[in-house]
Amino acid sequence: MYKADKKRYDSMQYNRCGKSGLKLPIVSLGLWHNFGDISSYDNMKQMCFTAFDNGITHFDLANNYGPEPGSAEKHFGMILKEHFAPYRDELIISTKAGFDMWEGPYGDWGSRKYLIASLDQSLKRMGLDYVDIFYHHRMDPDTPLEETMGALDQIVKSGKALYAGLSNYDGETMKKACEILNNLRCPFIINQNSYNIFNRTIENNGLKKAARESGKGIISFSPLAQGMLTDRYLNGIPTDSRVVTDGRFLHKEQLGEDRISVIRKLNDLASKRGETLAQMALKWVVKDSDVTSVLIGASKPQQILENLKVMQAADFSDEELKLIDDICGI
Repeated sequence: MYKADKKRYDSMQYNRCGKSGLKLPIVSLGLWHNFGDISSYDNMKQMCFTAFDNGITHFDLANNYGPEPGSAEKHFGMILKEHFAPYRDELIISTKAGFDMWEGPYGDWGSRKYLIASLDQSLKRMGLDYVDIFYHHRMDPDTPLEETMGALDQIVKSGKALYAGLSNYDGETMKKACEILNNLRCPFIINQNSYNIFNRTIENNGLKKAARESGKGIISFSPLAQGMLTDRYLNGIPTDSRVVTDGRFLHKEQLGEDRISVIRKLNDLASKRGETLAQMALKWVVKDSDVTSVLIGASKPQQILENLKVMQAADFSDEELKLIDDICGI
């Protein structure tokens, strides 16, 4: 039976999520990749153990993470039952619904029917009575926002989730959702969006500003731009890279010579700071208090340990931030 490291809280930084009472580790572990049926269960366990032993208390999932959809929740549920059960009250476990999950008209988007049914399935797969955060995974252009937010409110008030979150929302829609949830007195506390040096969408669509003004936290996924903001592609595309072996989320055309040149320049700056490119990229995401936590993915425990070095990374000077923008053409 796994026993957690007694010093697991000694070095981790915990940030308050917006104006809520909940604190999240500055680094959280996402189970989007490498927790599906095609991955090694023993490696999954070791990654979770490494994360928790180093103060990562937050594990993030979604109903459709796999492959196959649901398999990441299933495997994490096995780890919970076999090893983490004594530590449940020390963990923040989140899941989501909003993308295609099952056949027919009730397994996608944002209806009350789908969200409540999906969470019930997620709880069964993980063997849980509740999750700490339940997200609507993407905006639904067809379902009334009042219905989707009402479902989140019902889920929290039923005790199946402690907090509500929104993922992949823009600033204007988030503000409307926030008003509805505030009127319902539903504890909506967090937004989950892609944010990294290359992807500034939440700055451009108003989400970052709206979250700050509303007192809501932000947790960033894909902080390394699917691996582009690492040293992996400095010399082109390796034959064993995700571009070659998977191709669903990172495509060859995204790594043309112009982009690789930018990656090399950013890597040079990271080297001058005494950091890896990945560490600098993670530090950039959490450079201000708007971002509560950064979600890392990993394929092996050592990557988690390397990413945790972001806590020792130096703050950016104004000149460095401007140089990063200039390198990226922003």
